[in-house]
Amino acid sequence: MPRSAIARLAVAGVTALTFWMGPAAALDARYQDADGDLVADAPADPKSWIDPGTLIFAYTPVEDPAVYAKVWEGFLKHLEKETGKRVQFFPVQSNAAQIEAMRAGRLHVAGFNTGSNPLAVNCAGFVPFTMMADKKGAYGYEMEIITHPGSGIDKVEDIKGKKMAFTAETSNSGYKAPSAVLRDKFKLEAKKDYEPVFSGKHDNSILGVANKDFPAAAIANSVKLRMIARGAVKADQLKTIYRSDTFPTTGYGYVYNLKPDLAEKVRKAFFSFNWEGSELLKEFEKSEPPVETFIPITYKKHWQVVRDVDTAMGVQYTCK
Repeated sequence: MPRSAIARLAVAGVTALTFWMGPAAALDARYQDADGDLVADAPADPKSWIDPGTLIFAYTPVEDPAVYAKVWEGFLKHLEKETGKRVQFFPVQSNAAQIEAMRAGRLHVAGFNTGSNPLAVNCAGFVPFTMMADKKGAYGYEMEIITHPGSGIDKVEDIKGKKMAFTAETSNSGYKAPSAVLRDKFKLEAKKDYEPVFSGKHDNSILGVANKDFPAAAIANSVKLRMIARGAVKADQLKTIYRSDTFPTTGYGYVYNLKPDLAEKVRKAFFSFNWEGSELLKEFEKSEPPVETFIPITYKKHWQVVRDVDTAMGVQYTCK
């Protein structure tokens, strides 16, 4: 995937927004990467493989986890059939909790959001291998800066002197990319030109703007579109004043030390899942492009644009 304009913009001039201190974007010392694909290899010693009786699955906490327990139910039954394992949905409340759960061995299969993928890969041994897309292979979402009618904000520069809502510091569209845009393109510095606040999740930011709790927010438009389609907010409650180029969406994968033949069964489950009539299709076809299948991806290629933004912002990864 070619580097997007937002990544080129970020690389050009954003530097001092480090919130993770430690080694640069590289695997934690507990992992090995002999093949150079930037993700952890499976342990060479079979004694280090894990073969849990119950597979724990978690979906990135972009919205209320209760919404997605039902959405993923059909897929998880398919995963049970393909792996011969019981599968349990784990409703994580934050990106940090999700990463820590996998690092601690309590999470085996997961979807990590765009911005959390590098942290999950480097600090938790996450091995992403697939992403949602339409049947032609088109995928992605855009970061948007939104406001509400009557906010007095008609363009990005009008955010100066006001509050700006972000989701979490690990989020690509909810923090890292918009911070790069505001600082470099619009010369707006956090705490100096605007007051940054954190809502925790994309749906919180979107609802906060719609209900006029926040004058502006940075969000993933895929979440916004799904919330509008579901009736959680109305389109006329929101106004977009900036839209980025396209980023990759949630990456799905497994923990590096999953027994190799079990890991292969997990892969097969994603690519053999029948979307027709599923709750997944009903939920994610509301995105643009509509999501209808899982496609193979590599972290090295598809997350290059995200790593570029992190590098430009001086983001470094520590594995605590």
